[in-house]
Amino acid sequence: MTFENILKIGVGVYTVPEISKILRLPYEKVHRWVRIYWEKELGEVYTNEYSWEVEGSRAFNFHAFVEFYVMMEMSEAGVKPRNILKAHAELNKMYQTSFPFALKEVLGNIQTDGKTIYFNTDKGVVSLNGTKQFNLQFIKLFFKKIDFNESSLANRFWPLGKDKSILMDPERKFGHPLISSNNIYPETIYDNYKSGDPIPYLAHIYEISKKQVEDAIEYCEAA
Repeated sequence: MTFENILKIGVGVYTVPEISKILRLPYEKVHRWVRIYWEKELGEVYTNEYSWEVEGSRAFNFHAFVEFYVMMEMSEAGVKPRNILKAHAELNKMYQTSFPFALKEVLGNIQTDGKTIYFNTDKGVVSLNGTKQFNLQFIKLFFKKIDFNESSLANRFWPLGKDKSILMDPERKFGHPLISSNNIYPETIYDNYKSGDPIPYLAHIYEISKKQVEDAIEYCEAA
């Protein structure tokens, strides 16, 4: 499958710099995780479904983006890649999906006792042994920013939270963050704002609310 065909499917396309920006994580941290774990361990198993080489850079689809964050937090907690892969394989069998870490039931049922990470599901318990304190709050906050489809698979992400108007939908503009009510990029609003256009003027010109303008500015300034 060519990259051009992938773009037509509506799965979203995210590079490492974009993931770093969206998740508000240092680029070096994201790049290191990709280089050490993805390229050497995880990518060998899931490359065809998760990511592609695009002009010498690695690009991921939307579900890989969601799973990427979960797996990175596990890795930061000291969970070894082979244990992450083992849990992924077990959950894959349970739910018959290539993206179990993007499932509502899995994300909503991550537990930890400080040493072991558990996925408590009605289909069984999958555990991971970590070496550091796992920050469960990161995953819980991440979970609250996700919309799920009728199959309980993640299908949209709100980078600033659902009380803000910035949305990532892989079926719109390749998953690039947009103002939720239309296809305006927050960067478009922000560039005009930096040029001196006041918020009420931008709201009028783009036919959006002042809050939506403010959300676009907040997203870009945080990044």
